[in-house]
Amino acid sequence: MMRFDTVIRHGTVVTASDTFVSDVGILNGKIVALAAELTDADEVIDATGLYVMPGGIDSHVHLDQPSGQGIVMADDFDSGTRSAALGGNSTVMTFCMQEKGQSLREALKIYHAKAEGKCHVDVSFHMVITDPTADVLGQEIPALVADGYTSIKVFMTYEGLRLRDDEILATLDTARRTGALVMVHCENEDAIRYLIGRHEEEGQLAPKFHATTRPIAAEREATHRALSLAEIVDVPIVIVHVSNREAMEEIRRARQRGQKIAGETCPQYLMLTADDLDQDAMEGAKYVCSPPPRDKASQDACWEGLEQGVFDLFSSDHCPFRFDDPEGKLNENGKRHFRWIPNGIPGVATRLPILFSEGVMTGRISLNQFVAVTSTNHAKLYGLYPQKGTIAIGADADLALWDPNRRVTITNDLLQHGADYTPYEGTQVRGWPVQLLLRGKTVMKDGSLVGGEEQGQYLARGLSSLTA
Repeated sequence: MMRFDTVIRHGTVVTASDTFVSDVGILNGKIVALAAELTDADEVIDATGLYVMPGGIDSHVHLDQPSGQGIVMADDFDSGTRSAALGGNSTVMTFCMQEKGQSLREALKIYHAKAEGKCHVDVSFHMVITDPTADVLGQEIPALVADGYTSIKVFMTYEGLRLRDDEILATLDTARRTGALVMVHCENEDAIRYLIGRHEEEGQLAPKFHATTRPIAAEREATHRALSLAEIVDVPIVIVHVSNREAMEEIRRARQRGQKIAGETCPQYLMLTADDLDQDAMEGAKYVCSPPPRDKASQDACWEGLEQGVFDLFSSDHCPFRFDDPEGKLNENGKRHFRWIPNGIPGVATRLPILFSEGVMTGRISLNQFVAVTSTNHAKLYGLYPQKGTIAIGADADLALWDPNRRVTITNDLLQHGADYTPYEGTQVRGWPVQLLLRGKTVMKDGSLVGGEEQGQYLARGLSSLTA
């Protein structure tokens, strides 16, 4: 009989399609057996009363990213991946941002150096294209896709980051030819800049006006335009961090036309509203992100999108800045004008517990849907499946053990990220990851890291299930 390195016994195994009671046998970092009464192992983990699920995959995480003069992101790869592990995630995908005039190879060299030796979970990079020159599109992207950098992000907003429609078309056409998958941040920058000017004329500069200068219509229009550009080139895309029904319905209609589209939403659009930005002093700055949180009707729509499968992905868009810090939310310019408040909120550790508590434990989504939108679909869409994102013979033994009855009040000190706050402070959740294995080795147990050294690896990826 086979001897295992580790056996997880008496747990309830949950995948995107099945739920069943089974022991899990692990050898050399891989799942090699799913059966009853597996006993011959160097280590036996008792999972009685626990769910055994694939480790979370968060495909939308910002770490150690250039954020403008005088602004410093709160998490590097050490603190960011530590927090990810504490929240039950075994893989995070972060953004390597090309700066104007920079080659993609140079950007990747710098970003790999930032990550090297610091990762507590596995990582992979999306390439952010801000300068789509002929060399970038004709030479670099094809070569990098062949090397396993198979996803690209483009922005329709933020001066200095956004691409014109013709540049987006050229990037999409390169993706079509190479098999890369393009993620699109959809907001109409010209409309936003016009509204910012109007607010400035009226002296409306407090944090709450970040939300009113980025209205639903600006997101809806850009979503429709991105989908139209993708239709022109005939290429799949991912619409990221959708915040409202209007943009969600654009995705639904595109699918009805036959387009291959993936949609993503995030915890902030289920849990926060624009009212959170409307607080005394600068407290509202804690909730500044883009697109901004909307209203209760938009929250209900995003839940509907998860329940009905319009959204394939549930990601954190973890983009952390310290609040009480001159290099963070309360920088001198940000105190005077909302447009200089760094855009983004922390959330990599709270993504899974929030959806488990508010989705699974309330009956909005099933356990299998939870696994699909937090792990399996990420692996499939971004070229990691079946190595990651499932519990099956031959898959990496990236496993999260969940106690469905553990009740936790979220506080910032639990999360161990670099930010000095969480937007979900005081939120009570039911269900919490109590142990995380990465390739068969325990890296987190009962809220603490285990192992004493960074065990995460960089992951090259294959083509997306949408483009392959």
